[in-house]
Amino acid sequence: EYAARGGQLSKNYLYAGGDDIDKVAWYYKNSNSVTHNVAMKEPNELGLYDMMGNVNEWCSDWFATAYYSVSPDLNPQGPFLGKYKAIRGGSFVERLKNCRLSYCSYLWPTGMASTQGLRLAMDMEDLRILLN
Repeated sequence: EYAARGGQLSKNYLYAGGDDIDKVAWYYKNSNSVTHNVAMKEPNELGLYDMMGNVNEWCSDWFATAYYSVSPDLNPQGPFLGKYKAIRGGSFVERLKNCRLSYCSYLWPTGMASTQGLRLAMDMEDLRILLN
């Protein structure tokens, strides 16, 4: 969520990269019910594309309905255990409310759907080590 919000460069937009969802995300109204290649919309403040819409992002966090009301303010990690995995970001078939930065849903850990995806990330220092 921190990266989707634009990190320290955040301009407090409603969606990742802007307040006009049509400029930053694929959702039910503009996707023709299909996924699209990455980077066809505008990036967010960190230069990250498709942080909203297109496909929901499968998260490593377990899902709990009330977790964020009791979580730490800095880097909440999600509950230690759970029944479902958190999914974020909305998808190409979802309405506006499901594409908000704060929206979080869930899916069984073994679940699959054409609306799900994941984002691989690596610390830049780890990448430098790997490449050397």
